[in-house]
Amino acid sequence: MSKENPPEQTAPPTARSRRAAALARYRRSKSFRIFFVLAVLLLVVGGILFWRWFSSFESTDDAQVDVHLYPVSARITGHVIKVNVGDNEFVQKGTLLVEIDPRDYEVAVDKARADLASAEATAQSLHITVPITSVNTSSQLKFAASDVESARAGIIAAEKQLAAAHAQVEQAEANNVKAQDDLVRYRRLVENQNVSAQIYDQSLAAAKASAANVSAARDNEAAAQQAVRQAESKLSQAEANHQYAETAPKQVASSQARALSAAADVQQKRAALEQALLNLQYTKIMAPITGQINKTVVVGLNVQPGQQLLTIVPLEDVWITANFKETQLKYMRPGQKVDTSVDFNGRMYRGHVDSIGGATGPLFSLLPPENATGNFVKIVQRIPVKIVLDPGQNEDLQLRPGMNVVPKVRFR
Repeated sequence: MSKENPPEQTAPPTARSRRAAALARYRRSKSFRIFFVLAVLLLVVGGILFWRWFSSFESTDDAQVDVHLYPVSARITGHVIKVNVGDNEFVQKGTLLVEIDPRDYEVAVDKARADLASAEATAQSLHITVPITSVNTSSQLKFAASDVESARAGIIAAEKQLAAAHAQVEQAEANNVKAQDDLVRYRRLVENQNVSAQIYDQSLAAAKASAANVSAARDNEAAAQQAVRQAESKLSQAEANHQYAETAPKQVASSQARALSAAADVQQKRAALEQALLNLQYTKIMAPITGQINKTVVVGLNVQPGQQLLTIVPLEDVWITANFKETQLKYMRPGQKVDTSVDFNGRMYRGHVDSIGGATGPLFSLLPPENATGNFVKIVQRIPVKIVLDPGQNEDLQLRPGMNVVPKVRFR
């Protein structure tokens, strides 16, 4: 068996060694305190810097690429005969997209032109008639006044002739009474042979002549009465003509009204022609803006006014709609810089805050929430913020409406 080593015996510490050990412990304690203070200072400074950096921006993952979609619809009824674009094709503004059969509208244009020509001819004719009517009515008024005066003079003359004829009748009747009485007396004398037969014959001839004079005088009186009636009829006609001639201003006004009506008809026909030309123009549907096509129209489709045929997505005019919590908007202002990361390609797009929505998102929904209830629970609302990209950020047009993005709005 081996012998065990005897235990080592340590020498008792001296006073010098005790002082050295105490000094070492003090130095280690002081270094630890300094290190601890420095560590605490670094943590405080780092925390302040981290807090300042973290509070210098707000971000959200509830954000998407947005754009105004341009629906293209038909403005007339017709039959689609040609579609010049395909699905997802990029077109420029003014590109011919769809053609509708124009034949019906070409016929309508021809008819409208013919109607306009007819209306213009009618208006020109009535425009010429107005001064002619004015001159004719003035002349008719003068002639009618002259005819009235002439007819009145004719009545006076006819009445004088009637009075003379009446006097002649009375004179002839008186002479006839005397002649007949003389014939009776001479007949008795001849029968008693107191006078010769020759005297009786003369008395008989005078009685016959007197009777003939009475008949002639009566005929003259009848003719004079007929002349009076004719003169009165002429006066009535002349006065009627005069009254008609006095309507000259009304006739001129009526002629002018017809001319104005014809001019209005010309304007109406011209408007109808313009509408027909517009309808013919609407048979060719152009792109209202540059963008990418999403079409639903096919050849052979019968379309109606307002029927949507395709949609244009203007990829050059996209923006970001970010729905921030209401607690994130305290320091957010229009014009602040925004860095937006896109899930699609991992790129970072620069932009700025354009505007902050006027209300929370739920208020624009079909059924807004009703908070006036007994079980109300406060929920943090989100407000849409529009972020516009800086020029040149989307030159490759990779951003598509609806893509998810993460914007970061910097306050400092």
